[in-house]
Amino acid sequence: MSASADHIPARLWWVLAGLTFAWGFNWTAMKLALSEVAPFTFRSMCLGVGSAVLFAVMKAGGHPLGVPKGQWGRLIALSLTAITAWNLLVAYGVSMISSGRAAILAYTMPAWAIPLSVWVLGERLNGRKITGLLLGMAGLALLLGEGVRNLGSAPIGSLLVLCAALMWALATVFQKRYPVAMPVGVYTAWIMLLGGIPIFAGALILDDFGALAEVSPKAWFGVSYNVLIAFAWAHWAWIKLATSLSVTVFSLAMLLTPVIGVLSGVLFLGERPTPMEYAAFGLVIGSLLTVALPARR
Repeated sequence: MSASADHIPARLWWVLAGLTFAWGFNWTAMKLALSEVAPFTFRSMCLGVGSAVLFAVMKAGGHPLGVPKGQWGRLIALSLTAITAWNLLVAYGVSMISSGRAAILAYTMPAWAIPLSVWVLGERLNGRKITGLLLGMAGLALLLGEGVRNLGSAPIGSLLVLCAALMWALATVFQKRYPVAMPVGVYTAWIMLLGGIPIFAGALILDDFGALAEVSPKAWFGVSYNVLIAFAWAHWAWIKLATSLSVTVFSLAMLLTPVIGVLSGVLFLGERPTPMEYAAFGLVIGSLLTVALPARR
């Protein structure tokens, strides 16, 4: 794996753009799917089929699919935090609160990840990074807006999504502290498969698969989007960025995703951003610019 960049290299801009849109639109798609498909079944399909697609692509590309000696412990630890915990917490959380609010709460991840990276990894915070963090968190606070008053109406859902953000932060720092010596695509396929095992078991025990016969085409679209875009491709992109950038830069770059989540409501639901949301967009973009380009000497 390459050394961590302290800015976003031009060669990774397309990866960031693709990931931002893939996960930004996914909150709407996930809401559609979870309106008719049980969370364990939904996540089982996402992880099972998504990992199978990645394994097939890696095999076709001639990549070895085996796990090198000494890497199993790291793979399992990352799988449990980044895949098992994140997916279950988000699936149940988003079923209790709106997808837009869930997206914003989930992307409080930098507030957890950046202090952890300073403590665990010894990353240094310069003026640009601190400015980026303050701008980004201010933007998220504005996006959450009036929803802060409504968090009490579904405290469990909000708490679950916040815990998911913490798990994502822990996974991001963990894989920087203990990198896995495998190609990114194979590495991603393995953590999806391993992290899915507890979820597969939960689906077999708790869910009625016969109910899938009643699922509407709209919900199946949400499932398909998650399997092919939000999991098979976007998880590869996430690992690619997270292992190539410093935790601070990666975390701030991810703040564009909830902005796209809000904009998807404009495109597909006819919503109109408020002046407060426009101000939030500006703050988040300003946050990204603080780490997008290399610092001038």
